[in-house]
Amino acid sequence: MTIEGMNHFTVLSSDLERSKAFYINVLGLSEGYRPPFAFPGAWLYAGNRAILHIMAGKPMPTHAAGVIDHMAFTAMNLQVVADALKRHNIPYELHRLEGLNIWQLFCFDPDGAKVELDFAADEPEPNR
Repeated sequence: MTIEGMNHFTVLSSDLERSKAFYINVLGLSEGYRPPFAFPGAWLYAGNRAILHIMAGKPMPTHAAGVIDHMAFTAMNLQVVADALKRHNIPYELHRLEGLNIWQLFCFDPDGAKVELDFAADEPEPNR
């Protein structure tokens, strides 16, 4: 077996519309086809790939499952993203990754999932 890449992440949501608003309106994913499952949710796409699945309609777990610390996305337009986060009052941390000099931006989704956005090293530092 050879792994060829990451397929998708699944996040649990206490409020499907609020989660969709964050990932679509703030981070720029788009909603697309999702099979007719018996529970509410959404599949969010980057281009033609469903990379984030949102599951809703069941109680949030009292204890987080697993050991995944965060999900990371390659992104573009650092200033646009920083402005969108500010408009939505979403705090974030931004720094350059030593050695690679890429920009790393960290924030949290509405239910507390940690999100990393990686931007090319040649993007200018955003106005804060």
